[in-house]
Amino acid sequence: MTKRRYTRLTNAFSKRAEMHRFSIAMTFFAYNFVKKHRSLKGQTPAMAAGITDHAFTVRDMLFARDMLRIAA
Repeated sequence: MTKRRYTRLTNAFSKRAEMHRFSIAMTFFAYNFVKKHRSLKGQTPAMAAGITDHAFTVRDMLFARDMLRIAA
């Protein structure tokens, strides 16, 4: 469903540009910081690049979003 957001005839279609931006940001964050990849020997791309030393959870992702909203 993450890539289906680009097509109009699905239940995941974003009607507003703001919601589309949020969806894309969450998808990229989850792919790079949450999902462990077999090709990287069980590491996330952020761990492989040396950006972080641990895999984030979905809870961490939502907490970071809340902290950005408070700071803005």
